[in-house]
Amino acid sequence: MKTTILCLETATTNCSVALTVNGKVVSVREENSKKHAHAEKLHVFIEEVLHDAQIGKKEIDAIAVSKGPGSYTGLRIGVSAAKGLAFALDIPIITIGTLNVLAQQVKDQVDFIIPLLDARRMEVYGAVFDNNKNQIRDIRAEILTPSSFAEFLGTGKCIFIGDGAAKFRTVSDFNNAAFLPDRYPSAKEMGELALDKYKIGDFDDVAYFEPFYLKEFIPGK
Repeated sequence: MKTTILCLETATTNCSVALTVNGKVVSVREENSKKHAHAEKLHVFIEEVLHDAQIGKKEIDAIAVSKGPGSYTGLRIGVSAAKGLAFALDIPIITIGTLNVLAQQVKDQVDFIIPLLDARRMEVYGAVFDNNKNQIRDIRAEILTPSSFAEFLGTGKCIFIGDGAAKFRTVSDFNNAAFLPDRYPSAKEMGELALDKYKIGDFDDVAYFEPFYLKEFIPGK
């Protein structure tokens, strides 16, 4: 049986859309722009991946969307699009943690995977996963210091991934820390995670689901 899921990732500067069949990516479009062009690009990318795969909207079984933490505006755009499509097509919505999506990019054998997203100044959104991609520490908004993550760095090899990893590299002096700072969450890594949730009926409420902001929104000047 074929399961087709449309995956949306808009939590960071990377606007990313992937169409997956049985967990495998069949078409993807993404653009990483500091201008946060999600509002202009997202629906265009959705139409492009469907056209590329020759799959109609009525063939989609579910919509998966990155739920945060991340950019307030990016998350709102992604979740609003996911809700609109899910409601119009009468299909379920599946939400996936942004840091979980980012952690999927690590292929090296390490003891701990620590995805970090830039949250301005020396603050990041971070979580900790084991080598099997199981989350073993809660998601936190934290200010980086030389002793951050010492309990993990002191016991095994750690790989830090995401735009927040570049910040930690400037203050960390642990020898067993590796860094992948130029990586962003991508819809390409959402397919298998979404399929696992689809199989067990782990859906979110289309009407009432809200993104996981982690911090209060503070408007700029």
